[in-house]
Amino acid sequence: MLLYLAMIETPGDQDKFQTLYTAYRDIMFYVAKKILHNDQDAEDAVHNAFVKIIERIETISDLNSPQTKAFIVTIVENKAIDLYRQKARHPAQELCEEIQGVEAAYDGEDGLARCILALPARDRDWILLKYDQGYSAQELSKLLGALSGCGL
Repeated sequence: MLLYLAMIETPGDQDKFQTLYTAYRDIMFYVAKKILHNDQDAEDAVHNAFVKIIERIETISDLNSPQTKAFIVTIVENKAIDLYRQKARHPAQELCEEIQGVEAAYDGEDGLARCILALPARDRDWILLKYDQGYSAQELSKLLGALSGCGL
């Protein structure tokens, strides 16, 4: 909450925001979660809604009126829908750590080589192909994406 209060200039608006925050944060989270079906995404939508409320804090006069509640719920709905659409346009791809690379043994004293060999197979293969074999980043993304079996 201190982050939000730092964004507000006047003490009166800070008091108004604290009251709004306490009164409406739970319903905002509930509305966002109904749209996004994910706690982390709902928290992001609520945060974005609070930032928008701070920008419009001077337009809120009666803190407990049905109009204020509708205003706040509308803001959080819109922020949740925006986040939902953004995630639909750019879906996340999961990292597949189960891919087994070739086991590499190293008994030398080079700490960097030991660290590289301790990486997950995909990361180790990427480094070896890039710096040892000379593949470009574009070639590696195509090559490792096709080999992964994870849809990457």
